[in-house]
Amino acid sequence: MPAKRPHILLITTDQQRGDCLGLEGHPVLSTPNLDELGGTGAHFRHGYTEVPSCIPARRILMSGQHQVRNGMVGMTNDPSWNPPHTLAGELAQAGYQTHLIGKLHLQPNRRRFGFQSSAWSDAPHPMHHHEGLDDYQRFLVRHGVTQWDSSAMHGVDPNGWVGRPSHLDERLSFTNWCADEAVAFLERRDPTVPFFLNVSFHAPHPPLCPPAFYYDRYMQLDLPPAVVGDWVDAAGTPATGPGGAKVDAYRVRMQPDALKRARAAYYGLINHVDDQIGRLVEALQRMGLWNDCFTLFTSDHGEMLGDHHMFRKTFAYEASARVPFLVKAPRWMECREGAKPAQVVGLQDVMPTLLDAAGVSVPESCDGRSVLPLLRGEAPAWREYLHGEHAPCYHPANAMQYLTDGCEKFIWFTQTGVEQFFDLSQDPNECRDLIRSAEHQDRVSVWRKRMIEQLKNRPEGFSDGAKLIAGKKHTNLMPDYAERNKPSA
Repeated sequence: MPAKRPHILLITTDQQRGDCLGLEGHPVLSTPNLDELGGTGAHFRHGYTEVPSCIPARRILMSGQHQVRNGMVGMTNDPSWNPPHTLAGELAQAGYQTHLIGKLHLQPNRRRFGFQSSAWSDAPHPMHHHEGLDDYQRFLVRHGVTQWDSSAMHGVDPNGWVGRPSHLDERLSFTNWCADEAVAFLERRDPTVPFFLNVSFHAPHPPLCPPAFYYDRYMQLDLPPAVVGDWVDAAGTPATGPGGAKVDAYRVRMQPDALKRARAAYYGLINHVDDQIGRLVEALQRMGLWNDCFTLFTSDHGEMLGDHHMFRKTFAYEASARVPFLVKAPRWMECREGAKPAQVVGLQDVMPTLLDAAGVSVPESCDGRSVLPLLRGEAPAWREYLHGEHAPCYHPANAMQYLTDGCEKFIWFTQTGVEQFFDLSQDPNECRDLIRSAEHQDRVSVWRKRMIEQLKNRPEGFSDGAKLIAGKKHTNLMPDYAERNKPSA
């Protein structure tokens, strides 16, 4: 064990696009605290989620395991998962005080997965009626919100594209509650041991209802338009009017006013989180803890937000699959400041990185790699590309596999056999599908062969080692999942 161990702070948001940071060059979004974190630490420009939806992404983050290893390759609730090692469990075993605030989104609810304590709530709206109040709902009741489901009385769908200001006072928001609980933990923690604190915000996941101040701020601005690729079917479903799309539709041709409300609310939610992160950092500085804190910020997946006439997640496109990935180490750890590593990283790298920072051995069950050598200016062997996927969700044809190195991306749809190829270095918004471009066929061939190799041993039969085979059953759990997760005798 090293003579000096840092405190570990993991800050996560839900459904935050990788481009939704000021230091990404966003034209309107204000995130000064995250910009400082990444600007003075490290900003990984090619951070991705391996399975772009909530629960499977969080399994990867908390176990360091690739989706094929942990067994969940699509969005589903499943309480049978028994990972051999977890991030919080390994740090607790190494003497850290481990505490979760906010969203864990693993089953069964209130299972700790290595956290010694928690202030737990998976969402600002009711999710678990039959299980009584979660900790955020208890907070609302203590502050006079007597109907425990009043946090959802705005009527906005928890997965929808409707944007409006919250009906609750800002101090009662889920985001403020997370920051309140974080400061309270720091004030009550055991001062004789280092801490691992995971502050897990629900925003900017819908409902798109930020406090009025943040909603109004972005409604007053000219917001960037949605991008629409040349490959997109022009017959998108209208979002409003007779025969319009459902409020939680994944494919929508949004009217300009509806799109502006959705985007203003989404940006407002992120701006609100950033301000509360600033409050948390100020508390750490005031307590003399910040200079010994190793901090990592990321999100479980992104949000299409109207791009390519789509909304929500589960897609391989940048808006859905690319996430922020910022790291700041104490100066005494001698990591480079202001680094912008070019390597592609995933959520599987979070657990190994934080264990490495704490001087804790990384279990063999982890598939990810610590990014610390990259931050120290070393040149370790690194993956050529990251593999992601999602089983059918919203519509069977959406089931996909993707590979990317952050500069190029190859997508294969498992049920239809459709392929796409994007040159991200020249076309970061994926507006030009180059799969049939004559001048890019050599690159397409390279990526197709990589996908054939990546999938050749999968039990679904996606690849026979020579070609990709469409139409094979692609389910949320791996075919051998039940056998692998049998209860121990």
